[in-house]
Amino acid sequence: MLLLFVVFTKQSYKIGENLSRIRRPGFRSQQLRGSSAASGIRFWLKNYSLFVDSPVIEDPLFYLLAVPALMIMGISKGGFGGGLGVVAVPLLSLAISPVQAAAILLPILCFMDLFGLWSFRGRWDKANARIIVSGALLGIAIGTASFRYLDEHMIKLLISVVAIGFSTNYWLRGRGGEREALPTSVLRGGFWSLISGFTSFAAHAGGAPLNVYLLPLRLDKTVFQATTVIFFTVVNYVKLVPYAWLGQLSAENLQTSAAILPLALAGILTGIWLHKRIPQKLFYNLCFIFLFLTGLKLFYDGVLGML
Repeated sequence: MLLLFVVFTKQSYKIGENLSRIRRPGFRSQQLRGSSAASGIRFWLKNYSLFVDSPVIEDPLFYLLAVPALMIMGISKGGFGGGLGVVAVPLLSLAISPVQAAAILLPILCFMDLFGLWSFRGRWDKANARIIVSGALLGIAIGTASFRYLDEHMIKLLISVVAIGFSTNYWLRGRGGEREALPTSVLRGGFWSLISGFTSFAAHAGGAPLNVYLLPLRLDKTVFQATTVIFFTVVNYVKLVPYAWLGQLSAENLQTSAAILPLALAGILTGIWLHKRIPQKLFYNLCFIFLFLTGLKLFYDGVLGML
C-alpha cells in the first residue's frame, strides 16, 4: 500500500505540473477514433502517458482482461467467492507473463486488504489466525528460497487436485445431512497454511489450500471471512519484501498497478454488499462451488502449460 501511495503522490505531482504546461490546440476536444474498446484504451493510454514519466503496459488486451480479473478478485476479497480471485493471475497471463501479472496484482491486493480489514475488523477467530499466519510465513520463506526453481504449472496442478478432490469429497459425504464441524488443529492448520503461503507467493493462489482447513471448521460466515482477511493481509504485506528483493516491483509494474486500481475498489465493495445478503448455508455451498471451479481452472492452466 505504501508503494502505491508513493506512486500516486509522485504521479499526482507530475499531472499537476504537466497540466500547467500543456497548451496543445485541440487537446481537450480530441475525440476517439473508432468505437472499439481497444481504440478507447489506446486513447486513454496515449493521454495518460502525457502526465506520467514512468513506463506503463500499453497492450490493450491487458486492460480488457484486467476488467473482469480485478472485479472478480475484488468481489472475492469483499467476502463473496470463496477464493475465486485466484483466476486473476491466469486471466492476465493471457497478455503478459504470469510472473509480471503476480507482481502487478500484489500492490492491488494489499490495497484491497485494507478495505477488508476495516469491514471485518475484530471479527476473526484469533486462535485459528495465530496458527495459519505462522504456517504461511514459513511457506513464504520456502517460496522465496526456491523462487528460481519454481515450476508454476506444476504448482497449479497440485492446487487443482487439492481443490477438486476436497470439494468433491465434501459433496459426496454431505448427502447424509449436515456435517459436524471439525475442531481447531495446530497440525492441520499449520500444514495447509504452509502450503497456502507457498502457493500464494508463487501465484497468489493460496485460497484453495487455506479453505481445505478453514471450511470444515464450519465457522460463522463473517468469522470465516474475517479470518481469511487477516490471514491474507499479513501474507500479502509480507510478500512485498521478497517481491521487492527479487526485483518484481519495477516502475512499470507499479505504474500499471496504479492505473487499474479503481477496478479493485469497485469489486471489493460489490463483494461486501453480497456477503451481507447471502444466507450462511448458501454462502458455504457457493464457496465449495467456487473452490471446485477454481480447481478446474487451475488444472486446465497447469496441463496446458506443461504441454
